[in-house]
Amino acid sequence: MIPIMKRLNYLMNGLAALVIAVLFSQCAGKADNQTVAPTQAGGLSEMKFAYVDIDTLLTKYNFCVDLNEAMVKKSENVRLTLNKKAADLDKQKKEFDNKVQYNAFTQQRAEEEYKRLVKLEQDLQNLSNKLQAELMSETEKNNIMLRDSINTFLKEYNKSKGYSMIFSNTGFDNLLLADSAYNITKEILEGLNARYSAASKE
Repeated sequence: MIPIMKRLNYLMNGLAALVIAVLFSQCAGKADNQTVAPTQAGGLSEMKFAYVDIDTLLTKYNFCVDLNEAMVKKSENVRLTLNKKAADLDKQKKEFDNKVQYNAFTQQRAEEEYKRLVKLEQDLQNLSNKLQAELMSETEKNNIMLRDSINTFLKEYNKSKGYSMIFSNTGFDNLLLADSAYNITKEILEGLNARYSAASKE
């Protein structure tokens, strides 16, 4: 049997990093589509444009921060649960090896104990898969909530602002160069946090 504790540690370390990466990158990816259809007639010169720095939004929008912290906590709880069970299984496996070495089992009893340990290892692997799937499912739900939150706010915000398009900027992915006068990140962030704070108090 492969030492399961080491394998689960690798799995959970990778999952914890993945959950955070997915939460932020997916949220950014969804926000990339936040555009408002042009409402002004005429040529390009009559259109109003603005952009939002998504990296800033995702690190300072309190709703996103809270969701991320909750996911980190849950992934850590999963890691601790699996590590504890893996440590117990590892202890039982060592005890089994010692007893076999000193002929403390009959052949039949040794086979029964081996099968029991194999089943425990499989059960632990199944539990690991189940908990990881639950974390990923919750991450997807969080992504949808973040997307809807930003979408809803931008639509309401733009009723009075009248922007033809609001771009998202994530590093050099979308905007290579833009006048900072078109950067409305601070205004959007303040509005999102104010709305989130008000909703939290209800």
